[in-house]
Amino acid sequence: MKERKSTRVALGGMASALCLLLMFMTGLIPFGTFALPAMAGIVLIVVVVEMGRSTAALVYAAVSLLSLFMCPDKEAAMMFIGFFGFYPVIKELLDRIRPKILQGLCKFAVFNAAILASYWVIINLFGLDDIMEEMGAFGDLTLFVTWLMGCGVFIMFDIALGRIHWAYKHVLRYRFFRKTR
Repeated sequence: MKERKSTRVALGGMASALCLLLMFMTGLIPFGTFALPAMAGIVLIVVVVEMGRSTAALVYAAVSLLSLFMCPDKEAAMMFIGFFGFYPVIKELLDRIRPKILQGLCKFAVFNAAILASYWVIINLFGLDDIMEEMGAFGDLTLFVTWLMGCGVFIMFDIALGRIHWAYKHVLRYRFFRKTR
């Protein structure tokens, strides 16, 4: 039992450190506001597979809290907290929903609720009103097109997470941890 707890702590600590490193780099890379929180979320797949959702949720909570204070890009921190960090933890549960159309609707509902809540927090609590000014002269049209593009990126992210999860579980896991298939 002690070996299991120490492994859990070590893996959780390494995953947290890697996620925080990715989140800290958001201020250095121009497209990092969305790409790096997504990459940090992908790290949680290893924790979900190896230690379960409860440990992954603890890693998510720790990284969320620390990135809120340490990350130079608050929008990126909110993207991790609001969506990219918790979605890999709950994706497996959403994938169990049948029929597929209901599964897709639930995933889109989670995505849209998370993004709307994240941007509400960014604009109203953090006072980053300049995000709306970045939309430019087209205003609502730009907002709608951005939302459509975000839905497209979500579909690609969901497919990529599923494939990365499968690849880790069936190929990479054995190489990293010498676990049997």
